[in-house]
Amino acid sequence: MKLKGKSIVISGASEGLGLEIAATCLKEGANIFICSRSDTKLKKALVYLNKFKKDKQKLFDYKLDVSNPNQCDIFVNHVMKEFKIIDALINNAGIIGPKNVFDSCDWNSWKYAIDVNLFGSAYLIYKFLPYMKKRKKGSIIQLSGGGATKPFPNMSAYAASKAAIVRFIETLAVELMPYDITANCVAPGALNTQILDEFISAGPKALGEKFYEGVLKQKETGGAPMHKAVQLCIELISGNSSMITGKLISAIWDDWWNFNEFAEELKNSDVYTIRRITAKDRNYSWGDL
Repeated sequence: MKLKGKSIVISGASEGLGLEIAATCLKEGANIFICSRSDTKLKKALVYLNKFKKDKQKLFDYKLDVSNPNQCDIFVNHVMKEFKIIDALINNAGIIGPKNVFDSCDWNSWKYAIDVNLFGSAYLIYKFLPYMKKRKKGSIIQLSGGGATKPFPNMSAYAASKAAIVRFIETLAVELMPYDITANCVAPGALNTQILDEFISAGPKALGEKFYEGVLKQKETGGAPMHKAVQLCIELISGNSSMITGKLISAIWDDWWNFNEFAEELKNSDVYTIRRITAKDRNYSWGDL
């Protein structure tokens, strides 16, 4: 049991990927505190998760909108009262936000997506970090996505927030090196979750024809296997990958299960990070002095 006795907090864990991460953490022996905006979904999640909970394991839930700092403050107090320590924080809560060209988006909806995806994630880290620093031990995992690595037309709030949170995690990882606390981003791949259904409901006019065609194909083919993202998260918080930090890791495309063999190279390299591409990087003779 890779996570026996560890205390783990997972946001956005009432369904989809977050729920499966929570279930696997329980199977691996961890104590779990999950949160979500929906009471109804949390109740269903607890019924499911209790199937995997052993007698001495702790399992708690809390209704939380991560974009609300006051709610987050109360939540963190609840967690620390029950757990006393925290070994890992997995930030999975996130939304797509408005789906339209930028100047046709509702501004409040656009801003709310940033509040959830960027500020909500950062604030939970901000509140839990002092407890990890005190122990000089811990792991932070931030779920990211394709919006961090390429333009996402008609979903500018999502793309901007994901790119920002990845650079934040990269920066945080450097700050936390003296404390033996790791911070990484996980790109789970295109999963068939409720977000996919949200895309289909939005239609080709909102998403663009090309993206919408890709969504329909993903629905048909089944999307990326969720278990790969789950196992990557388990690996990163188990202690087996304690040298890996400050990286954006694809659960689907990267050979992450062998990363420990190349820990020193990864530590001293900018691979699996977001960077500016220069003309020289593409073998052009122009552009660079």
